[in-house]
Formats: sequence, C-alpha cells, structure tokens
Amino acid sequence: MTWNDFLESVSNSALGTAIREGATTFAWIEGTHVLMVTTVLGTIAIVDLRLLGYPAHRRGAKQLIKDMLPFTWGAFVLAVITGLALFASNALNYWDSNPFRWKMIALFLAGLNMAVFHLTAYRRIAEWDDLLPPPIMARVAGITSLGLWILVAFLGRWIGFSAPMV
Repeated sequence: MTWNDFLESVSNSALGTAIREGATTFAWIEGTHVLMVTTVLGTIAIVDLRLLGYPAHRRGAKQLIKDMLPFTWGAFVLAVITGLALFASNALNYWDSNPFRWKMIALFLAGLNMAVFHLTAYRRIAEWDDLLPPPIMARVAGITSLGLWILVAFLGRWIGFSAPMV
C-alpha cells in the first residue's frame, strides 16, 4: 500500500465520508477546531508576553505558566482531535497542500521550542520568576513561540483558501 493509497482509504473511511458528506458536520468540526486553536494561541500568548517582559497581574512566570497549562493542553488536545477529523474528510488533498505541510512544520517547531525552553530557562525559573525583564533565553523562547503560533494560525487559514477540495 502506497502513502497515497493510505490517504485515500482515510478519506473513504466511514468517518471521512460522514464528515465530508454531512450537511453541517464539517462546519461544526471546523468551528470547534478554530475555537480550540484560538484558545491555544491565546493562552500561549499570555505566557509568551510574560516571557517577553510584560508583567502579569500579581503573578510570577512560574505561577502564570502553571495556571495557563491546563487550558492550553485541554484546548490543544481538542484541536488535534478536530484537526485529525478535518484531515480525514479529504486527506489526500490536505496532504498535497503546501500550507498544510508548512503548518505541520510550524507545529513541530513550536513543540521543539517549548522543549528547549523547558530544558533550559525553565529549569532556572526560581532565579528569575519575578524578574523583569526575564533572562534572554526566556525572551527568545517567548518571541519564537509567539511567532510560530501566529504562523500556525495564519497557515491554518491559508489551508482553507488554498487546498484543492473535491
């Protein structure tokens, strides 16, 4: 089985067909996906702006990260689930879309940036928790994260306007 055969089978699955052919199914899933991506971007932006040196209302960076994390992860999980459902509705055409591929790369880079932040600056957060501006590594992680998540949102919209849909 080739990769294209696999993608065709995903599109022709019961789930892919139901989403693609349902009167409002795609729209409901897409709306939920957009709402979840917006929530992810918003909660990450709150943390990233703190990492860039903007003060949070009576919170150090560590407490702010701790407070935002459940909302970020919950919305991210739902965004992945709805994103996979949207992908299943037309897998081959999405896969052939450059903005879709670039979005996946941007998501990977955002995850890599988060991992680097947690392995470097976050390990020493006790030293700079209330410090403004935070150390350069935290600020670099913040601006990189913010830029990548804005790029993810931009590319997501671009997919909708550029992917050849059948």
